[in-house]
Formats: sequence, structure tokens, C-alpha cells
Amino acid sequence: MKLHSYWRSSAAFRARIAANLKGLSLPQVAHHLARGEQRAPEYLALNPQGLVPALETDAGVIGQSIAIIEYLDETFPAPPLLPREPLARAQVRSMALGIACDIHPLGNLRVLNYLRGELRQPEEAVGRWIRHWIEAGFAALENAVRRHSADGRHCHGSEVTLADICLVPQMYNARRFNCDLAAVPTLVAIDAALREQPAFAAAAPERQPDAGS
Repeated sequence: MKLHSYWRSSAAFRARIAANLKGLSLPQVAHHLARGEQRAPEYLALNPQGLVPALETDAGVIGQSIAIIEYLDETFPAPPLLPREPLARAQVRSMALGIACDIHPLGNLRVLNYLRGELRQPEEAVGRWIRHWIEAGFAALENAVRRHSADGRHCHGSEVTLADICLVPQMYNARRFNCDLAAVPTLVAIDAALREQPAFAAAAPERQPDAGS
């Protein structure tokens, strides 16, 4: 298997964390998003969405980070990334999708570039846009996590789940864009605890082969 990635992509960051948790050492193929390499014809032939990450396997290619993570979880069951009990599984998915579907897309590079280019928004307005949506999404997530975290070190229960895998990359984005995190102390504490774990630390953007490119 190979992971098509970019060091600063938070979606690719999620996939790297999941692979590390499963004990998988996946070769990475970097696609520089700021240079538009994800739109190269050879990559579009592989992944028509032209996004990262994409997981290339002998049987086929999987796009979208959540689909990749669930594929890895089903193919390599230990450690599990979703609880066994149906309600708990749904709660974890709700947290993860709140990040992956509601927060992250509004700060995606192609969205920000559209604001800058087509809509001619100044950089100050673009910054306000992304901070607004991250902070609003985190406010809701903070309340959910307070209800479901058993130890203050994980989003749900006391084991790493899909929700934690999505949280850490989005917290990276929040710090990168200077979001105000004073109102989400639970998320801040969980993020700090998770980043101490080897699987999360090794997946960090600055530790990737293409970092800084």
C-alpha cells in the first residue's frame, strides 16, 4: 500500500495517524497542494477527485480520509478505532464527521483560494472566515466531548477512536490560523495528551519527508 499525501494536509494527517496506530509503515507519495500537483493528469487518473489523501492498494484506490481510516480499521482490526456498542460508535462518528464534514472543508485550501481569487477577499477577511468556522465548530464539539470523555484524555471513553484521529489535525489547523482556543479547554487538554502518543507524534506535519516544501 502507498499513501498519497501532503505534509500540511490535515486530512492526510488523519490517515497517517490511523496507519501508525495500526502499526503500518506506509510509503508516502507527496503531492504539493500549493503548487497544484494534485491536479496533475497522472494523479487524476489515479484519484479523479484530485485530493489527498488517497490510499493505493493492490486491489484499488481509496479516496477520502474517513473511508481510508475505516478501511484500515476493517482490514487491520487491532486496535479498534470505533467502539463495539452501536450508540457509542454513532457518537464517535458524529464527533469525527462534525470535524471532517462541517469544520475542515470550510478551511480547505481550495475554498480559501476561491475566497482570495474569485471573490477577491483580502487576507484579513479570509483569516476571519476560517477562524469563525473553526471556533464555532469547536464550541459544539467541546460540549459533546465533555459529555463523553471518560478520562479527559480522549474524545470518547478512555481509548483512542476515530474522533481523536480527527481532532488532532484540526487542532493543528486551529493553531496555524491563530484561533482563540480559550473556550475549548477540554479539546486543548485532549489534543495535548494525544500528541504525546507515538502514533500521533510520528504523523505530525513537521515530521514528514516533504515537510516545509
